[in-house]
Amino acid sequence: MPEAATAAAERTSTAFVTAPTDDSAYEFEFDRDTALTRRAPGVYDIDLSAGWTIISAVNGGYLLAVLGRALADALPHRDPFTVSAHYLTASQPGPAVVRTDIVRTGRTLSTGQASLFQYDENGAEVERIRVLASYGDLDALPDDVRTTAKPPAIPPMDQCFGPEDGPAPVDGSSAIADRLMLKLDPSTLGWALGQPSGKGEMRAWFGLKDGRDPDPLSLLLAVDALPPTAFEIGLRGWVPTVELTVHVRCRPAPGPLRVSITTRNLAGGFLEEDAEVWDSADRLVAQSRQLARVRLG
Repeated sequence: MPEAATAAAERTSTAFVTAPTDDSAYEFEFDRDTALTRRAPGVYDIDLSAGWTIISAVNGGYLLAVLGRALADALPHRDPFTVSAHYLTASQPGPAVVRTDIVRTGRTLSTGQASLFQYDENGAEVERIRVLASYGDLDALPDDVRTTAKPPAIPPMDQCFGPEDGPAPVDGSSAIADRLMLKLDPSTLGWALGQPSGKGEMRAWFGLKDGRDPDPLSLLLAVDALPPTAFEIGLRGWVPTVELTVHVRCRPAPGPLRVSITTRNLAGGFLEEDAEVWDSADRLVAQSRQLARVRLG
């Protein structure tokens, strides 16, 4: 194993990864609920929180942040640059184990893979999600930016609407919404009034409700935290992610994020969602594309 990889594997546990026995050690819920306990080099235990579920399944962005935190500990670089995940089976709240492998280490980038496992009724391991990711140092990137991308046009936050502005949800269906500061652009809310636009667009202000500022790991949550664009196409129900790739472009500035998600093509029961995340300094801080399954009829 290369020296850099050995050093990463042998690092002593830190609060960044390892869950202390006292939950009060965490100021913010996201940090508490993504913290893992290192069992052995590259092997981590976690109790997936029910607070990040939609209906009964754990949100894919939260899962990505969990694996992202494990890889930040296992690799010699700390910041996710690109993360590609395949969701194999639906994750449930409760015990899980994450196993990581170092694929390659270099001076500016290191690459690793990680899988999250849970247990079936017979105690056998079931793989839930598998990730391949490259990490680096976002602070070392040059400042040169040449782009035609523009921040999404979203009305001021006080003119947008959140889950608290709608009818009471079905019990157990929106635990994740209680942890998010989510204010949706009214022009993408036709589905909530029974009048979907058919455009496949979703835009919102995004943050964590307890005031935690965004960082590279929370960007992995942000790209998968809005209502599905399928709702604005006129479809309802669960839209499970099959594959999700996230590119983190720079470290976000403090303050709320703006998230824009679009779908251009639904065919064969699958759709793509392209997301952009912009920070309070008008910088494109993350992009993603995912393939999701929809139920027709």
